[in-house]
Parts: sequence; C-alpha cells; structure tokens
Amino acid sequence: MPLSQFGFSSNRPVVMGILNVTPDSFADGGRFDSFDAAFNRGLTMLDEGVDIIDVGGESTRPGSIGITQEEELHRVLPIIEALASKGAVVSIDTKRSITAKEALAAGARIVNDVSAGLSDPKMLEVVAEMACPYIAMHTRGESSDMQSRAVYSDVVKEVADELRGRVAASLAAGIAADNLILDPGIGFAKEADHNWQILNHLETFKAIGFPVLIGASRKRFLGNLVGADNTDARESATIALTALLANQGIWGVRVHSVKPHRDAIAVARSMR
Repeated sequence: MPLSQFGFSSNRPVVMGILNVTPDSFADGGRFDSFDAAFNRGLTMLDEGVDIIDVGGESTRPGSIGITQEEELHRVLPIIEALASKGAVVSIDTKRSITAKEALAAGARIVNDVSAGLSDPKMLEVVAEMACPYIAMHTRGESSDMQSRAVYSDVVKEVADELRGRVAASLAAGIAADNLILDPGIGFAKEADHNWQILNHLETFKAIGFPVLIGASRKRFLGNLVGADNTDARESATIALTALLANQGIWGVRVHSVKPHRDAIAVARSMR
C-alpha cells in the first residue's frame, strides 16, 4: 500500500513507537523480550494513540554484536502477527531482506532499514517487489565500527549527499518515490555535535524531497546535554525535542513512549 493511503494525519508528525524485542537494546533491552511483555506493550501503545509500532529484533546500538537470521525471525514474527491482528500498523526494523519479506508476510506494512540497503544488497529489490513504504536511514558501516567513521568536514552536506545516493539506488531498484521516507540517522556514525548540526539544519534534509523521520529518543547526546546517564532520565529531553520538531514540517518522530509525545505535539501545534 502506498504511504499516502495509510491515513496518517497531515496536521502533525506521525508518532512511531519503538518496540525492541531484544535483550540488549540501549534504552529498553530486556524489558519486552518475552512475547507477553511485548504484546502488552504494543496494546498500550495502541491505546495511547501510536501511529506505527516499530518492531525490532536486533540491537543496532553502537558496538552491538549481530544475531543470526533465525534468531531475528524467532523474535519478531510472532509479535508482528499478533499486533497486526489487533489493527496496528507495524513496521519491521531490520537490515535483512529475508526478515523484511517474512515480516511483511506476517502483517508488517513498512520496512525501516537503518542501513538504507547497504547491509543487504537484496533489500531494495524486496521492498520494490512488496511495494511497501521504506524508511532509508543514514549511517556508515555496521554497528561494531560505525562510530569510528563519524568523521565529517560538513556533516549536514555529507549526510544529505549520502542520503541522495540511497534515494537514487532505491528508485533505480523500483521503489516508488511516494513510498520513500528518509532518516538522517541521529547517533549513527555521528558524535553529539554532528547530531545537533543535523537537527539545526532539517530544511536541508526536507529539501531532498521526501518525508523525514527523526529518531533521537533517549540517545546519549541528549543525556550529555542534561546530565542524565540513565536512559529513562533522558525522556524529558526527548519530549522537549519532539515539541520543538512538531512545527518544523517533519513527517514523524520515532520514540520510546507514546502519550507524552502525542501530548507535546498537541501543545506545540496549538502554540503555532
């Protein structure tokens, strides 16, 4: 289904709720790595007005170690099927084309790829075949070494140019232009100052011509700013950022909690 037919509100950013069914994700690893915990969390998100539930089975935090294809499928497919049966719009957070295809068959409707097709050369082909929305995120390298690649002369220009390259590759593979969403990859192969430069120049990324998703939830650069080592303590800074982003024309925010961000967006939009 084309992104335009999902019925998302054009009056506010989409709220994408993060559901990591992993033991080692940076902010919530282990909290929802059982089926019951993940399912109940997904139902809570639905009650709070989430637009998309982003299910991930493999941590992509800096320095994380990958898992097998079989383990990823084992983690994500049951919860995707269960939440889709409850009417949730589910996205699959994966770098693997096989996982993407299996997840879409299980009821997911969007593919969220932190590698923008660079980790698996078959990913773009699969997304084009399935004719689903595709979130292409900027990064460099894999989780194990991406922070060593956070070297830029002009981070805004370089990230935008590299995203344009992934757009070209996606279109060449047959992905429809109206199914593409771009994510500048806050925290992925980027230091704190790089993240702030990107957030202060979002017009550059919007000018590429595709919807823009921002995923900054509870990340270290926010914790450094407010003196919060604990990831939960970074939530207030994340909510503040969502409020500031609400009137900047971005397509969506990817966050760990739902209602506080829906509320922040509502307040910000009313103050516009």
